[in-house]
Amino acid sequence: MNYILFDGNVRNQLLPFTFTRPVADIRIGILTIREKWELLLGFTTTTITEDYLTGKWPMVELEQNILINASFIPTEKLVDSIKNLSENKAIFYKEEPVAFFTSEGQEVDFKSYDIVQLEENEIFRIEHTWDIFSKNHKAIALDFKWLTRGRKSQPIPEMTVAFNKEEIFIEEGATLPLCSLNATEGPIYIGKNAEIMEGAMIRGPFALCEGATVKMNSKIYTGCTVGPYSKVGGELNNSVIFGYSNKGHDGFLGNAVIGEWCNLGADTNNSNLKNNYDEVRLWSYETESFARTGLQFCGLMMGDHSKCGINTMFNTGTVVGVSANIFGSGFPRNFIPSFSWGGNAGMTTYKTNKAFEVAKVVMARRGVDFSETDASILEHVFEETAKWRRG
Repeated sequence: MNYILFDGNVRNQLLPFTFTRPVADIRIGILTIREKWELLLGFTTTTITEDYLTGKWPMVELEQNILINASFIPTEKLVDSIKNLSENKAIFYKEEPVAFFTSEGQEVDFKSYDIVQLEENEIFRIEHTWDIFSKNHKAIALDFKWLTRGRKSQPIPEMTVAFNKEEIFIEEGATLPLCSLNATEGPIYIGKNAEIMEGAMIRGPFALCEGATVKMNSKIYTGCTVGPYSKVGGELNNSVIFGYSNKGHDGFLGNAVIGEWCNLGADTNNSNLKNNYDEVRLWSYETESFARTGLQFCGLMMGDHSKCGINTMFNTGTVVGVSANIFGSGFPRNFIPSFSWGGNAGMTTYKTNKAFEVAKVVMARRGVDFSETDASILEHVFEETAKWRRG
């Protein structure tokens, strides 16, 4: 069977992260949503997404296909139901398709389909950016179960303090001397060739992905994911870093989501709680206004390739777009458009030629090429987001 993941109708609610990737390639838990589906289905997947992203994420249609809404995170029960789909069969949640069978070239008309409705207690999905961190505890636990089933962890080093060792899994090549791992509240996963330096204190659920680093004396609280080849230091709480990004120094990051190829300067801090303890509102690209989150704790959302200088202070509920460069004293605005350059004193446009020069250098340091396809995607984002920039 050919499985195709499509963005669904929440794609715009997941901006700025879906400016530069399909919904399926958002990381929540240990794995991306795509990696979860492929692990449980036992097949690779392709993608239906925005036209400008198809050069990097193409769609392959075969004679028989099952399309899956990528905002829904797989559970074993849902995967079993999807594997059993056949012609003119579909799974829905309310009015939204979760998965459906289609033949090559078929015009889909759900009026002719036999539809199975899912109940709310049967689904696990992301609909908003803040779901990525607020549902990360559950996502880590699910991924941990799937990734470690029937496998044996590498031994915990003798001088490392560990609580609830059965819920700690260490992949080959990981190093973690003289640190503290507390899996009492949830599992801890240490990826291949990852490193936890001396003195770091970590509480699960926690995921450190392949090649990532936790620096000396870091304090990491529950619900955090550090994506592949990222580096973190200081204090983290309930935050997700997609990959290839750095928060290498002291400073607090809480209830936050950081995209790929980002860098937070030394002593960068974000507020995750308003002084009056009121509900946090967050910029919505879909409505072009500030949306209610229903959350008391909500920190920073930062799109791919964005950077900030030392001592940057982000207000509660700040959204930073793609390829922004933020610096200077004081609090910058709590919505910073893509390709913005500056801070509290004012913003100008960060031209693509300068942004691309930086991206090439940053990615080359990790052995990754900044391709023409990458440039084309960012050029599209630059044009699409121009209306929100002032200078």
